[in-house]
Amino acid sequence: MNIELTPLEGCLLLKPNIFTDKRGYFFESFNQKSFNDATGIETQFIQDNQSFSTKGTLRGLHFQKGEHAQAKLVRVIKGEVLDVAVDLRPGSATYGQYYKTLLSEENNLQLFIPRGFGHGFVVLSDTAIFFYKCDNYYNKASEGGIHYADPVLNIDWTLPKDELIVSAKDQVLPFFETLEA
Repeated sequence: MNIELTPLEGCLLLKPNIFTDKRGYFFESFNQKSFNDATGIETQFIQDNQSFSTKGTLRGLHFQKGEHAQAKLVRVIKGEVLDVAVDLRPGSATYGQYYKTLLSEENNLQLFIPRGFGHGFVVLSDTAIFFYKCDNYYNKASEGGIHYADPVLNIDWTLPKDELIVSAKDQVLPFFETLEA
């Protein structure tokens, strides 16, 4: 596994070592020891989640607050998404900044998103299967979010706004400026 630093401290892009031959390919998508050794991050993932979405589906920007905050390791099993991580850690040098990258079944990249970040993605292919590991259990009472069209963050989601499919819940998320620390 190769690790690439992103502009946001602690947010890392992971590139697996892929072995190909005439039969296809093989790669180790996750190994706890290799992850800890390569990143220097001592975290243990305890929950896996998977979603299926159609083109234009935008999920986010979501996070868990307080003791239920989650670090995530995200990847795409099928299709392609634009994945976005937003630094919400007060006092961080990159507070309020975001990083975006394409994750796809072709590039097999994974993004590690530390605790204290918001996260979202939009599906660019006809369909996508999105998979992620979390280092803390989901807690409904601790969920939070930021509106996907926040003018301060000004994220370019690539697709025209009229092509986005956004849940009713995500359409009424608060804006960045109104977040509580």
